[in-house]
Formats: sequence, structure tokens, C-alpha cells
Amino acid sequence: MSDIGGQAVIEGVMMRNKNKVATAVRLPNKKIKIKKQRLKPRSKFLKLFFIRGIINLIDMLTLGIKTLMWSADQQTGEEEKISKTEITITVILSLAFGIGLFLFLPYLFTYLLGFKELINPLLFNIIYGTIKAGMLVLYLYLISFMKDIRRVFQYHGAEHKVVFCYENKKSLTPENIKKFITAHPRCGTSFLIIVILVSVILFSFIPLIVQNIYPAINSIHWLLRRVILFACRLLLLPVVAGFSYEILKFGAKHQDNIIFRALTLPGLWVQKLTTKEPTKKQIEVATRALKSVL
Repeated sequence: MSDIGGQAVIEGVMMRNKNKVATAVRLPNKKIKIKKQRLKPRSKFLKLFFIRGIINLIDMLTLGIKTLMWSADQQTGEEEKISKTEITITVILSLAFGIGLFLFLPYLFTYLLGFKELINPLLFNIIYGTIKAGMLVLYLYLISFMKDIRRVFQYHGAEHKVVFCYENKKSLTPENIKKFITAHPRCGTSFLIIVILVSVILFSFIPLIVQNIYPAINSIHWLLRRVILFACRLLLLPVVAGFSYEILKFGAKHQDNIIFRALTLPGLWVQKLTTKEPTKKQIEVATRALKSVL
């Protein structure tokens, strides 16, 4: 299995092969523009088991946002280019929106349903994870009706098809690429689903840890108690990401194993929302991006 991965951007695809990155986008004049870059090699410490998952998440978020903004710039005139201040504000608002919608609201709803985190943490987190997964699927379903998002999802499908074709050692022709499916076990969508599953287990240990460090937590004001417990979830996110990355990577390599295939299966189902069948021209863009990093 290759280490090639990528993401869909505005009217294009970004591909990464180790420290090489290439982004190909279709310009308004119908031509394809390619941006290439080399990333600094990581130290041996940052490649260690578990650590690499945390670093990879930060790396891909940073690179992904920059690439997405660059691709958006290619579709506008010079006077409409996105400034660094606008990018910073967009990132901050996006993070706040993500934390609020997919972390805070499921947490709040679970409490409102009457489940107590300190009394039965495992049941609390099973309900919390179920609500979070449901909100994620509903959100993806709703935005899939937006025309611009649908085109991004088509490029997402093109990215997966091209990578599949390359991993199966087939010639990168449109005819060969079209034969492959749009869902890939190493996709970021699958990663999100695994994150939810892993967080159910790891977050269940938070009350035990907090009660051992701070035995008086049961006697403080209920609002402060919940703020402390929710803050611990945010602090534990890098740990969740580290474990989730290793499960995703191992599971993708062992699709013949029924347990790991089952772990990646929900992510493949959700990819029915986040990937769409691409056009021949979209496949051409994804192919150019992949060839640029090989």
C-alpha cells in the first residue's frame, strides 16, 4: 500500500507523497494550473508510533487550509484574493463552529437527556458518540445538496479513484480510473468515524482521572464541574487523534481482517455522502496532481 493521500479543493485536488505536494486546479479559462511544493522532512521522533498521528493531523489541517485558500484564489480576480487576515479569521471561526457543533452540542444534549457523566461514564459517552455521529452525518447530508460542495465531493471521488488505480498498479488512463470506486479506507472521512469510536472509550476514563486528581469535584458548582470535564475532552483530543490514526493506517493495510474491516466500514458508508462520481475532466485534474508527486 502506498503512502499517497490528498484532499479535494475548490475545482481541484491536492496530492501528497511523503514530503512532496502538488495541487492541480481547473481555472475559469478551463486550463489546469499546478502548484508544487516540498515539505521539510520530519525528524525520527515525529515519525514514532502514536506521535506521528498527532503530527499528521496538525500537518494536514495546516496544509489543507492553506491549499484550500490557494485553490479559491485561483477562481477569482487579483482584486478578490483572500488576505492573510481573512484566512486567520476564517480558520478561527471554522474551529469554533466545529467545536461547538460536533463537541459541545452533543455533550449538552447528552446531559439534557438525563445521562450523568460521573455516574455512568461509558453509557454517557456511548450516547454522546451516537449523537455526535448522527449530527455529523446529518450535516454532511445537508451540505451535499449545495452545488459548490457537490463539485468538491466529485473531486474527492476523483482523488480516491486515481489513488486506487495507482495502488492497483494500473496505467493512469481515464478508462482504468473510472472502473474504481469512490470510497477509500484511508480517507479522512473514515478517520472522523474512527475518532468518534475511539473517543467513546477514551473519554470514559475522564471522570475517573479527574476524580483521582481532584476528589472534591463532586462538591463544586454543577456548571464549573461540567466546564472542567468538557475542557478535559478538548485536552484529550490529540491522544484520540494519535490512536485513531494508527487504527486507520493498520486497518487500511489489513482489509482482509474482519475486525479492522468492520472498523473502517462505517467510514466507507459515510463516504457515500462525501464522495460523488466525478466527470472525465475532474479525473484529468486529479491525475495531473498525482503524476506531479510521483
